[in-house]
Amino acid sequence: MKNEYFSCKLCAHLCGVNRANGEFGRCRMSDKLKIARAALHFWEEPPISGTRGSGAIFFSGCSLSCVYCQNSEISRGGKGKEISVERLSEIMLELSEKGAHNINLVTPTHFAPTIREALILAKEKGLSIPIVYNTSSYDTEETLRSLQGLVDVYLADCKYFRPESAKKYSRAENYPEVALLAIDEMVRQKPKPRFSGELMTGGVIIRILLLPQHVAEAKLILSKLYKRYGDKVYFSLMNQYTPQENAESPLNRTVTREEYRELVSYAEKLGVKNAFVQEGGTASESFIPKFDNEGV
Repeated sequence: MKNEYFSCKLCAHLCGVNRANGEFGRCRMSDKLKIARAALHFWEEPPISGTRGSGAIFFSGCSLSCVYCQNSEISRGGKGKEISVERLSEIMLELSEKGAHNINLVTPTHFAPTIREALILAKEKGLSIPIVYNTSSYDTEETLRSLQGLVDVYLADCKYFRPESAKKYSRAENYPEVALLAIDEMVRQKPKPRFSGELMTGGVIIRILLLPQHVAEAKLILSKLYKRYGDKVYFSLMNQYTPQENAESPLNRTVTREEYRELVSYAEKLGVKNAFVQEGGTASESFIPKFDNEGV
């Protein structure tokens, strides 16, 4: 496991730094596993949160540098607590005992080798609920292949269609091509959705977060993905964008009802059947949990 941190290429930045020797790449993390919260979470898509909540584990650090990140205190601020592989496996089991429908690994890419080890250990100890890999999709294909057989549901962002948008807002100009290859690999592993009652137990959900004044780009993303995958995946069209402090135009406001309605109407015209939409004004701090080391 440790070898993957010696010259880290877990995400598409391919930094190549020796994280095991204290060097830092774009994720700002060493090889020491660090998390900021592990608790039942009720604000994911309905077949993920269900009625009892998703067992969400929020990892510190992130491979991207999104200017609108809602979790910046852990993604860039480094807030969290270092734990062992054994403790992570215990946390997974504890969340299962609390009634979690699944284990939801939030921003996991840069700790994938350690997570893999913890998952194997937890499953050996009896963990049987589905595993959700909640990712920005800035993963390498090799990282995703290393998780085959361990992950049940991929909950994947697709943030940008245009390289210039990816560069401006996330400092990752190659994001569109990287995300597409990453999602290809996710769909290869999980080629059709599976459910147990109302809960998803296998498959891929692709999230498209609508940004202010970016309806056209969101439509381009949706069109390309739907032509590529059709009904093999579910789409989640999100209007919950929340402006962060000191945000500059156009990101200094929420998405309007008209903007979101235009995107949803476009999905209907395309013939998208498998989709989740958000009703009403969902831009709210309720989607941002407290990163107070709960459950850690």
